Amino acid sequence: MRAFLVVAALVAATVAGPAAVADVNGGGMPVEDYASYDPQTGCTKKPRVGTVALGEWLVATYGGAGGAVNRPCSGAGTSEHKDGRAVDWVLNAERPADRKLARAFLRAAFATDADGNQAALARRMGIMYVIWSDHFYPAYRQFQPEKYLSSSCRSKQKCSKTLRHRDHMHISLSRAGAKALTSFYVDLVPGRGV
Repeated sequence: MRAFLVVAALVAATVAGPAAVADVNGGGMPVEDYASYDPQTGCTKKPRVGTVALGEWLVATYGGAGGAVNRPCSGAGTSEHKDGRAVDWVLNAERPADRKLARAFLRAAFATDADGNQAALARRMGIMYVIWSDHFYPAYRQFQPEKYLSSSCRSKQKCSKTLRHRDHMHISLSRAGAKALTSFYVDLVPGRGV
C-alpha cells in the first residue's frame, strides 16, 4: 500500500507539473529554518527514505534521470553520498533542454512562497546545498550562488564534467530531510514529515 501511495503522489506531481511545484505547502506546516552544514559522520549501505523520495520526485516532476546515490563506506573523504543523504539528478549542462529543467527547479526551490518565506520549497525539502554547473548554492548562506570548483581540480579546464557537476545536479540533504522528517514529505511519504 505504501508503494502505491508514493507512486500516486509522484503521478500527481507529474500531472501538476513544475508550475505547481512552488505551491507545495507541507500540509500547512510552517517552513523549516535554513539547514546548517551537517557533514557525513556515519555510513549506510542504502539511501535514506527522504533522499529516495526526492530523487524520484525530481525525475517524475521535471524529467531527467538519476536519484539517490550511495557510495561505499571505504575510501578517503567525507560525502553525504556515504550516509544516504545525496541525490545526483542526471542533467547535461551542455543541453539547452536540461539547463531549462535545472533553472525551473532552482527557480521553484528558491522562490518566495505566498507567506513571504524565501526559498520555501528548498527549506521544506531539507536541502543543505546544491551543486550544479560550476555553482554552489548553500542553505547556510540562504542559497546565494557561489562559483564552485572541486577541491580535486586545479582549474576548470583540467576538471571533468562530473567534478564540475555539469553532467548532474548534486543535492545534499539535512539529516531531517534525508529521513523525510521535514514538511515537504508530509504528503509524499506517508507516515513521514513533521
